[in-house]
Amino acid sequence: MKKLVYTFLLLATVGIISTSCREKKTAGEKVEDGVEEVGDGIEDAADDVSDEVEDAVD
Repeated sequence: MKKLVYTFLLLATVGIISTSCREKKTAGEKVEDGVEEVGDGIEDAADDVSDEVEDAVD
């Protein structure tokens, strides 16, 4: 569970930093991009947790 939270925070931070440095965007665009990246990060972390649970069951 800690891994999921840390992954979420890391991706949120990286997403916010990377989008603000590249190009000029409106606040709405930045929020939309950040939410999308965080969602992708959560999905990836959930897949990792699922894989670990499956490995533990086997």
